[in-house]
Amino acid sequence: MSATASNLAAQTPVKVVVVGAGGMGRAWIGTVLRSADAQLVGVVDVIDGAARSAVQEVVPADLRTGIATGTDTVTVAREAGAEAVIDVTIPAAHHAVTADALHAGFPVLGEKPCAATLAEAVSLAGHAEATGKLFMVSQSRRNNPHLHETRRLADELGGAGIVDTRFYKAPRFGGFRDEMDHPLIVDMAIHAFDAGRVLLDGNPVSVTASSYNPPWSWYAGDAAATVAITYDTGAVHTFSGSWAAPGGETSWNGDWLLSCANGSVSWDGETPPAANPEDGEEIAGRNPAADELWELDASLAGFCAALRGGDVPASEVHGNVWTQAIVEAAVRAADTGRRVDLAEILDEALESARVLDVADGRSQALTAWKTGTSGLTAA
Repeated sequence: MSATASNLAAQTPVKVVVVGAGGMGRAWIGTVLRSADAQLVGVVDVIDGAARSAVQEVVPADLRTGIATGTDTVTVAREAGAEAVIDVTIPAAHHAVTADALHAGFPVLGEKPCAATLAEAVSLAGHAEATGKLFMVSQSRRNNPHLHETRRLADELGGAGIVDTRFYKAPRFGGFRDEMDHPLIVDMAIHAFDAGRVLLDGNPVSVTASSYNPPWSWYAGDAAATVAITYDTGAVHTFSGSWAAPGGETSWNGDWLLSCANGSVSWDGETPPAANPEDGEEIAGRNPAADELWELDASLAGFCAALRGGDVPASEVHGNVWTQAIVEAAVRAADTGRRVDLAEILDEALESARVLDVADGRSQALTAWKTGTSGLTAA
């Protein structure tokens, strides 16, 4: 997040309502409270009283006055005089909450994933087009200054053609992740897939994958996977990892190696990267500036800057759908053992999204899309 964009948003804080008062919702409430770019004017949760409790527990007493609470997003947003909505609900609620907010005139910043299904994500791209309102997905781990420094170093060496990611952790979450069919691919690898899109030019075109579960795994579904993503430039991003890998663990961002025309770049996911030119000594990457914004803070600043006339964020819905499509393709490739083309699953998603939109009745934008990929590319 550049200082210019942050300053642009900070000129007039954007009045926002946070929807979802669970753990992540409370994290977003804290993010808004410490931001110079946004002002918290409301909190919503479908459970009666949950929003009020979150305000009492997270917001300092002297800031609670004037913060509206309730169970309906549009009602609270209108009562509070909000300018935008931050959707931190569960994925199953993303489509309804975001579509309702967009059609009520409110731009939306949503937590990842964009929606519970790829069809719903494509549908929301159409709703954003129909309303002319910004819908940005907070794929927060792409907002890592070390990641963007990795890209800068790779460009100096001729650009990355191969990106390799290793991810090995052993978290014992309990709860829903332990029961998912593909916990690693769906809940964690999505971050690496999205970060790969920061490091490589072009769009992904096909995915191959295999998934498996180590004998000692405490997950019901496949906690390990190997995925290869091919781009239309010919570049390839490979990901291998496990969520049941005790011992020599990587960072939460994984361990990265980029192969370029004139050397390589390595990044451990935590500290500044380093470049190794074909001819010459290792070049240490720059340390982030002290005022550099990270993760949620950078997502919020980028969203607010866009609403104040700044650039359209890279994770605007049309851009972010590509990341969700990679996840969908990886799951299908792992389940079928074949290469999956993104054009195939995006066309299927477009067909299903059109059915959703006919039933909804508020958006006909997708009727203008010739294919799933062309609709995303044209935006």
